[in-house]
Amino acid sequence: MILIVCAVAAELAALTTRALVDRVAVGVGPVEAALGTARALAARPYRAVINAGIAGGFRARAAVGDAVAVAREHYVELGLEDGTAFPLPDGVSLVRTVESDPVLLRACGEGRVDVRIGTGITCATVTTTDARAALLEARFGADVESMEGFAVLRAAHAAGVPALELRGVSNLVGERSTNGWDFRAGAHAVVATTEALLDVLLGE
Repeated sequence: MILIVCAVAAELAALTTRALVDRVAVGVGPVEAALGTARALAARPYRAVINAGIAGGFRARAAVGDAVAVAREHYVELGLEDGTAFPLPDGVSLVRTVESDPVLLRACGEGRVDVRIGTGITCATVTTTDARAALLEARFGADVESMEGFAVLRAAHAAGVPALELRGVSNLVGERSTNGWDFRAGAHAVVATTEALLDVLLGE
């Protein structure tokens, strides 16, 4: 069985129902995403998790309607504001970065899935200024911004289940008056990419 995790059901409304695939909408934001993913993974065994949904694309790196498979995801709001590390007792360290499973990523790169590989950031607060967008893009080399990617990948990793994040770009990160918001374009991109990946993983 494969688990598909999205934030809201409308993102994947057009996804084909398949016998070996479960789909769950976990809610918006990193807390809801982590809780919902962990709950689903505790309920039954899965061989893979795919986090699929819309995202903002950074203007120099993505366009509305693009599809991106996220290789590395950063949680930008965990830790110090400037991104530097700080000491914690007993050797405790913050986990601020998580990666998609390399085998699942290779499945995206074999020519049967029309997607490019990129870097994602997870924010609890959506970026609405060009200044913050430029800062995040420069600091993390980010292609897309979501509110759930890190949480889903981290929950899957903690459960020992391979996971991959797929994003369809629905808007440009930054100033809202020029962000080109198009939910349908982002949803169409991520559904098409998810369908193609499922064909590969299920041998269809």
